[in-house]
Amino acid sequence: MICMATAQSLLNQIDAAIESLLRGGAESYSIGNRTVTKLDLDLLMKQRNALQMQVERESGGGFRLAKLQRRSR
Repeated sequence: MICMATAQSLLNQIDAAIESLLRGGAESYSIGNRTVTKLDLDLLMKQRNALQMQVERESGGGFRLAKLQRRSR
C-alpha cells in the first residue's frame, strides 16, 4: 500500500495526465512501423479510482454521516 502523501501526489499526477488527454494530448503515436502508447485513458481512470478510494479511506473520508430530520406536521 502507498502512503497517503504519495497516493495524493500520484492522484494529482494522474489527474494532470487525464486532463492533458482530454485537452487533445496524444494518447499514442506511430513512427514508421512502431506504435508507442504514451497515455492509456482506461488504465489512468482505473488507477485514479483506486488511488481516490485509498486517499479517502486514509483521510477518514470513506464514510459520511447524514443527519435526517422529520418534518413537523
